[in-house]
Amino acid sequence: MKKEYSNKLYILIFLLPALILFFGVLIAPIGASFYYSLFNWKGIGADKIFIWFQNYKELFTSKPIGFMRALRNSLLLAALSVFLQLPLALGLALTLGKRIKGERTFLSVYFMPVLISTVVIGQLWLKIYNPDYGILNVFLRSIGLEKWAQIWLGDKKTALGAVFVPTLWQYVGYHMLLLYAGVKSVPTELREAAMLDGATDGQVNRYIVLPYIKPIIRISVIFAVTGSLKSFDLIYVLTNGGPLHTTEVPSTLMINMLFQRNRYGMGSAIAVMLILLCFGFALLISAIFKEED
Repeated sequence: MKKEYSNKLYILIFLLPALILFFGVLIAPIGASFYYSLFNWKGIGADKIFIWFQNYKELFTSKPIGFMRALRNSLLLAALSVFLQLPLALGLALTLGKRIKGERTFLSVYFMPVLISTVVIGQLWLKIYNPDYGILNVFLRSIGLEKWAQIWLGDKKTALGAVFVPTLWQYVGYHMLLLYAGVKSVPTELREAAMLDGATDGQVNRYIVLPYIKPIIRISVIFAVTGSLKSFDLIYVLTNGGPLHTTEVPSTLMINMLFQRNRYGMGSAIAVMLILLCFGFALLISAIFKEED
C-alpha cells in the first residue's frame, strides 16, 4: 500500500510541470477571457462595469457588431475546406501513395506553402491580385478577357472569394501529408489480395484504403473546420476584414473590438465564443464519424 502511494506521488511530481504549463497557458487565459467578457471594459486603467451576459446577447442581436456575418463567412470557409480542400488533398495523397516517379519531390512541392510564413504568402497574393500589374489581371488581359479583370480585394462581390482561394491553397499540402501518411500505412497484403480478386484501383481505394484511414480523415476534417473558424493571419494581411466588413471573420472582428474600438469585454466574449465553437464542432465531427463506424 505504501509503495503504491509512493508511485502515485512520483507520477504526480513528474506530471506537475506539464500540468502547471497546461493550466497557465491554456486554462487560465480561457478563464480570464470569460471573466472579462462579463464586463463593459475599455481597457487598462478604465473602470469595469459588470453587465452579466449582455456582451453575448449583443453579439447575436446587434447588426453593427457584425458577429453573425463574420461567423457566416467562417462557416462558408469551413464548408469549402471540407468539400473542396480535403477531397483535393485526398486525391493527391491517393495518387502519391501509388509509388509514382518523383513521389518525394511532389510531396515537398505541395507541402512548401505550409512552411512559408503566412505574412509572406499574403504579400505574394497581394501582388497576384494587384489590379494594375498583378499576374491574374495581366493574364486575363493577355487572352482577351479584359472585362473579367477586377479589383479583386477591393470589390465587395469578389473580395470574399479572393481571400478564400489562398487560404484554401495554403493548407492543401498539410492535409495531403496527413492523409498520405495514412495511405502509406495500409498493409500491402490487403491491396494485393484485392487486386488478385480483380478489384480496380478505384475499388481498392473505396473499399480498403478509405475505411482504413477513416480516423485520419476525421482528424483532417476537425483541423479543417476548427482552422477555418480560427482563420485570421492571411485574411488580416490581405483585407483586414474589408471592404466594408465583407471578408470579416470572428478573429479579425475580435482584434477590431480589442484594439480599435477599445471594447475589451466584447472582444473577450468573441474569444470565448470561438473556443466554444471549435470545441463543439470537434465533438460533433467525432460523433458523426463514430456513428458511421
